[in-house]
Amino acid sequence: MHKVYLGMGSNLGDRNANIEQSIALINERVGDVVRRSSFIETEPWGFQSNNAFLNAVILCETTLTPREVLKATQKIERELGKTKAHATRRKNYSQYKDRPIDIDILLYDDLTIDEPDLKIPHPLMQQRDFVMIPLNEIQQ
Repeated sequence: MHKVYLGMGSNLGDRNANIEQSIALINERVGDVVRRSSFIETEPWGFQSNNAFLNAVILCETTLTPREVLKATQKIERELGKTKAHATRRKNYSQYKDRPIDIDILLYDDLTIDEPDLKIPHPLMQQRDFVMIPLNEIQQ
């Protein structure tokens, strides 16, 4: 069984419902959600918007590979309304925009992966209080 920490954020629509629904779908499709942080409200990071984010981090136990987790979370994002228009790629990082849900793989066991579309640990997480505060809340 592998331990994967996932960060999520929402700043469009019913933010609380978007995160709750993504947690439920992750529990069904990725693995058991064994810990979840409090939800915190934060200002947008990396772009300007009038819409504040709701953010959380969960710990999931999974049998999926990192690539399978990525595919599953991207499918959940699409099902909950995230489109390519919500995050366009520019070099290795996104040009950030408002979005109903965003799910990022933060950590997967002690693995380090550096592929064009999959980077673990998440390369920007140390710079983001909206990731580190909830992550520290649930990390053992």
